[in-house]
Amino acid sequence: MLAPQKQQIIDLFNAALQPIIAGSELTPTVTLERPRDPSHGDVACNIAMQLAKPLKKNPRELAQTLVAAVMAGAAGKGLIEAAEIAGPGFINLRLSAAAKQQVVQTVLQQGAEFGKSQLGAGKKVLVEFVSANPTGPLHVGHGRQGALGDALSALFEVQGFDVTREFYYNDAGVQIATLATSVQARANGLKPGDAGWPESAYNGDYIADIAQDFLARKTVAASDGEPATASGDVNDVESIRKFAVAYLRREQDLDLQAFGVKFDNYYLETSLYKEGKVEAAVAALIAAGVTYELDGALWLRTTDYGDDKDRVMRKTDGTYTYFVPDVAYHIVKWQRGFGKVINIQGSDHHGTIARVRAGLQAVNMGIPQGYPDYILHKMVTVMKNGEEVKISKRAGSYVTVRDLIEWSAGEDGADAAQDAPRDLTRGRDAVRFFLISRKADTEFVFDVDLALAKSDENPVYYVQYAHARICSVLAQWTGDEASLSSIDLSPLTAPREASLLAKLAEYPDMLQYALEELGPHQVAFYLRDLAGELHSYYNAERVLVDDEALKLARLALMHATRQVLRNGLALIGVSAPARM
Repeated sequence: MLAPQKQQIIDLFNAALQPIIAGSELTPTVTLERPRDPSHGDVACNIAMQLAKPLKKNPRELAQTLVAAVMAGAAGKGLIEAAEIAGPGFINLRLSAAAKQQVVQTVLQQGAEFGKSQLGAGKKVLVEFVSANPTGPLHVGHGRQGALGDALSALFEVQGFDVTREFYYNDAGVQIATLATSVQARANGLKPGDAGWPESAYNGDYIADIAQDFLARKTVAASDGEPATASGDVNDVESIRKFAVAYLRREQDLDLQAFGVKFDNYYLETSLYKEGKVEAAVAALIAAGVTYELDGALWLRTTDYGDDKDRVMRKTDGTYTYFVPDVAYHIVKWQRGFGKVINIQGSDHHGTIARVRAGLQAVNMGIPQGYPDYILHKMVTVMKNGEEVKISKRAGSYVTVRDLIEWSAGEDGADAAQDAPRDLTRGRDAVRFFLISRKADTEFVFDVDLALAKSDENPVYYVQYAHARICSVLAQWTGDEASLSSIDLSPLTAPREASLLAKLAEYPDMLQYALEELGPHQVAFYLRDLAGELHSYYNAERVLVDDEALKLARLALMHATRQVLRNGLALIGVSAPARM
């Protein structure tokens, strides 16, 4: 049911209620729901049961009074076909055929705008995701964050929010120092397994590539960073560090390009130190009286804010623990005007939540409890040729996003990956669709063989084939697609047509529900269901029939279905091919 139709029905109920509640202080809210059993009708309302007790009326009798008034309304005659009272007073409504068919014209008139709203107009939201340390290529966990974060951002955008996609680089600390010593060891001719190779070093082939380019005194730069030119001096650790970080940030840029994910802003951890943000946050916490010194360390009383124990902020060697710059970073987010912030991270960050939120509460800046929101995703297991894949030669210890995209593109895409990135579209589509097709808090098995399968078992193929199938039908027709927006839809009376019409009408509500639960997986679920309805309809009914009126009505239905498939696929960053 479309939103305007829903509001019309609510208005009819409100009008019917006015003489009933006149003289009372009741201000009832009419709520419409979809019956669990479709055979009960299209819309259910329990307002009679809600008001029966305060009005001291029999709920079924009250329901009968309301139904009579609603059905008598002039607007109701064209919208509601029948009304039934069930059980102790439920009101079940059946929409008219014309009301159900209205979705086709609405979709064709609104096109890419169908499903959008201005619910979040004037509101800012920041979604931080991926946020990988610049110490290696992006792994499949980063890929899951990328798919989730980009789709969630798009969900906010279609509801009218002003969205900023942000990538936070932890370009300071122990891991960066390890990166520098790893590259230095490679530059000195060492490799993993050699005597003198650092025990904690990164072992992937990419370290050797960095060392080679460092010795060649090359210049590299990330998309938003200053160029870094290697000194070529193996004893110049600072030059090695800067060059390695810039090199890997650029590599991650290329990974993100292959994945089709773009960010509005990159934020560097080092900038928090350079600009005094970390020191300012620590000073604010000390001034608030929520810290104390013990055993040469500075502690934060996080137990005052629900944590299971107090946490060290500044260690005995004078360095800060990793949650301190996180607190400073989120203070900056708040100061930048983001009242709504969502962080998408791996489930291993669960322990960070309480201490970051505690720090934000303790600075007394008016930051609300529960800020920021977190979406924590579980691990991804990769299967290929029936076996689990754990190691990438390039990365040394894990499967990279680039690996997954190239494998899922098939041999042609992998072979042409460097010369023709467009050949990776199939792989990117599969990876993006698969990685949002489950709730973030569930573990996921990515089956490369399934991603390559051209069958109904492959969900992305199943959905894209539905789109391509419609394109084929419309191409066979050879008529003017624009004319279909004003076609008489009354011939659409077959059961499969009714099911497909109902599924199309669910799209806007699905988007709002997905946003409310921060669950972009709902979009993937919906697309699979819509594709299923389309395939079932196509197999049950001929579209290009001799009856001209019926043919045009069915073509309009197909056209509208293609548009909704296209809208949903675009939202999750997946292509809508015209041919398969």
